[in-house]
Amino acid sequence: MLKDLLKASRSYRGYDMSRKVTREELMELVDHVRYAPSTVNGQPLRYYLVHEEAEVAAIQSLTLWAKALKDITLPHEGKYPTAFIIICQDTERGPNLNRYIRDVGIAAQTILLAAAERELGGCMIGSFNPDKVKETLNLADHLRPMLVLAIGKPDETIVLTEVGEDGSTKYWRDENDVHYVPKRSLEDILI
Repeated sequence: MLKDLLKASRSYRGYDMSRKVTREELMELVDHVRYAPSTVNGQPLRYYLVHEEAEVAAIQSLTLWAKALKDITLPHEGKYPTAFIIICQDTERGPNLNRYIRDVGIAAQTILLAAAERELGGCMIGSFNPDKVKETLNLADHLRPMLVLAIGKPDETIVLTEVGEDGSTKYWRDENDVHYVPKRSLEDILI
């Protein structure tokens, strides 16, 4: 069921590095996006697949993870993703970066749901320098990195919990490195 896939599709920040993700697997994940909606059917997004070890390490070094957890650096050493998908906007097809921002979210969610279906996981990373990513990957001038998706086999425990009485949605980790993610109730999100 879709709800089960949604519950399995978490923002994973720990991966089993022995499970490499292949270019073919990344291509299959991105293939799902071709069927997703796009603003005015413009389809301006392009996808750079990162799976070679050196390139994966280079992109990892350009990302910042889980900044809400001030006293911890994630992913932990030895728990890095084994692939990335860089979602780029082709400015020759859609010059307005804000116009297609919804498409970036739709594409990312589609890819992560497809990953969950294959017992892979990922994390949307917005904390990166687009110009440095572009330079590192030697992307053409008309391609603008919009979002970085980490991809790999999850190697951490994430527990969904209800939002407490204080209303806080801040996620946290306990002393056993279990990651807790509060979610609002259905009643709380209905108007």
